[in-house]
Amino acid sequence: MTLNEIAKRMCAKGKGILAADESTGTIAKRFKSINVENLEKNRLNFRQTLFNSSAMKDYIGGVILFDETIKQKTTLGPTVPELISKHGAIPGIKVDKGAKPLAGSIDETITEGLDGLRERLKEYFDLGARFTKWRAVYKINDNFPSIQSIKSNAHALARYASLVQEANMVPIVEPEVLMNGSHGIEKCYQVTTDVLNECYNELEIHKVDLQGTVLKPNMIIPGSECKDKSSSVEIAKKTLDCLKKNVPSGVPGIAFLSGGQSEIESSKNLNEINKINDSNFLITFSYGRGLQASALKEFGKKQDNIENIQKAFNHRAKMNGLSSKGEWSEDLEKISAA
Repeated sequence: MTLNEIAKRMCAKGKGILAADESTGTIAKRFKSINVENLEKNRLNFRQTLFNSSAMKDYIGGVILFDETIKQKTTLGPTVPELISKHGAIPGIKVDKGAKPLAGSIDETITEGLDGLRERLKEYFDLGARFTKWRAVYKINDNFPSIQSIKSNAHALARYASLVQEANMVPIVEPEVLMNGSHGIEKCYQVTTDVLNECYNELEIHKVDLQGTVLKPNMIIPGSECKDKSSSVEIAKKTLDCLKKNVPSGVPGIAFLSGGQSEIESSKNLNEINKINDSNFLITFSYGRGLQASALKEFGKKQDNIENIQKAFNHRAKMNGLSSKGEWSEDLEKISAA
């Protein structure tokens, strides 16, 4: 498959990407909330239960893994990447080393992980990965994001993407404008515009073939502490407008992060975007919590109740699959969950 074909398969109509790339520290917090011990066997058990569910074949185009997970062998026989591939989804890998303090800026971050990346990419390709992910994070307040943050993170994203394509994999480019804060929807629109413009400037400089990439952006949404709430219709209009104006048409797929939205909110907002999507972009989901929160609760109740855990995951995957086609509704949400 060419990089363009892989990108299109990851974001195919009705399918999206499962972000199961939580670091060991992040999944520790998730497990603590459900009183499950953060052991390797528990992490593997939860993830392989999702990867072996029936929804994988119908609604999941790709799965983003963490370094530990891509190297694991399941208790079902195959390795984790083999299990994912068996269900028709494409295995991928998070390759950044996380957001670290940005020197010269107060309280902003730069994503690290470029050192040794070329060698790590070869190892991940040999393990079965065919796409990768790198996340840059931008804060909004009266002073942020700074030009330094916007430029340095865009530069790192472009260097990463260039190395990934050299290794014959598809880079997911994830510039996340955080929804923390009291800013309104217009501020989110403006900052996201600035961030996307700088990212695509750098991607061009680094000779990245945009047809072999996937963009993983935030939706245009008011800050979580903003008093002026926006409807799903307004969020959809602003988001689609921002993408059409700032993302080059050569990009085949856009897979949104859920970014702190609830499961229902992330499905509803994605659905509204696809109802009015008149662009060439395949617009879908790349959710972590937006796909896993209900399944995680079931895992906390009884870790070996595979049927209930998979039922919760299958339902969310189906709902988001419908949202990626603009066919979701609150009525279907209730009927399917029953």
